[in-house]
Amino acid sequence: MIAPRIVFCMGASLLVSWGVSYYLIGVFGDRIAADLGWSLPLVHGGFTVALLTMGGISTFAGRLIDRHGGRSVMAVGAALTAVGCIGLALSHGLLPYYASWICLGVAMRLTLYDAAFASLARIGGPHAKTAMAQVTLFGGLSSTVFWPFGDALANWLGWRGALLVYAGLALATILLHLGIPVVRYDSSAEIAGHAPPLAGTRRDQIVAGGLYALAFALVHFLSSAMSAHVIGLLTGLGLAASVAVWVSTLRGIGQVAGRLCQVLLGVHMHPLKLNFLAMLLLPLSFALAFFSGTFVFAAPAFVFLYGAGHGVVTITQGTLPLVLFDHRTYGALVGRLLVPSFVVSAMAPLIFAVVIERFGEAVAIGLCFFLAGLTLGSALLLNMHFRRVRT
Repeated sequence: MIAPRIVFCMGASLLVSWGVSYYLIGVFGDRIAADLGWSLPLVHGGFTVALLTMGGISTFAGRLIDRHGGRSVMAVGAALTAVGCIGLALSHGLLPYYASWICLGVAMRLTLYDAAFASLARIGGPHAKTAMAQVTLFGGLSSTVFWPFGDALANWLGWRGALLVYAGLALATILLHLGIPVVRYDSSAEIAGHAPPLAGTRRDQIVAGGLYALAFALVHFLSSAMSAHVIGLLTGLGLAASVAVWVSTLRGIGQVAGRLCQVLLGVHMHPLKLNFLAMLLLPLSFALAFFSGTFVFAAPAFVFLYGAGHGVVTITQGTLPLVLFDHRTYGALVGRLLVPSFVVSAMAPLIFAVVIERFGEAVAIGLCFFLAGLTLGSALLLNMHFRRVRT
């Protein structure tokens, strides 16, 4: 059992870290483009570079947490977040701008969910599942808090001044990170009867790792595409622009609702079963999207169900490795398996922009439905593989 104090420190740091790094571009992107006279693709290209950087250092970052724990690694990440924000605030040319985003890419890999999950796995071993679910409740509120907060700051101080405030907030999270213990879970004290990680041959481990990597690469692809294009997709399917903006906010509400249900009701459910049920919501949500311009409740149901499914899948991304692999190498192994996820996340907004421009919103939704079906299929195969090896 991980102490509530640790969960609070980790959760509060995630709320701030997501807001001042990952969600930064959504608040300030248009302002940066207007002020510097750059095109939006050029401005958003910095965020793409950051995501690719996250993928490039993912395995190394996980190995660092396995070795040293989350306290020092996440504290360094917070300091790098501050450096990246200050760099952006002082940027007037492309070179310092993109260098700042590279710094933020390193920082995000050291401070966001994947780092937090590896830290909790190091502390709690196979018993970290509940804590992983709890900290995502904080992170799920980050965009809800920081998008209006950042907008108000930018209106008051300008985008450069707002980024300097963000840097100060990032530095403040170091105090929260110092509340993370450096202890490692003692597997020798494991309670009798607890199921060990997935056994079997090395081939069985490779199959499990491959299915895990495929499923969550597809999840990240859909998430990145939806983050960038959900409002445009809804308007293209027949909703008024103002209504589409309002409906899109249900994604965050769905995420928090799904995670809250998992914390309250699903803590005793096996992560593989929970993962399958959550991924079942993804193709169902995109099926509803086809009727967004026809039935009044279809669009809100689509966005809410997608948010709920994605919110729980974010948790199972962290908890599944605890039942599939050895928790002692959690950070390095999961870091390696998630490299494709960071790469496809970086590419998804551009790919979907091309699909929408050439073939229209309905085809883009059809592509989402197909990819969500592949995700569900991967989850089903992973369940079957686990049961076969167990048997």
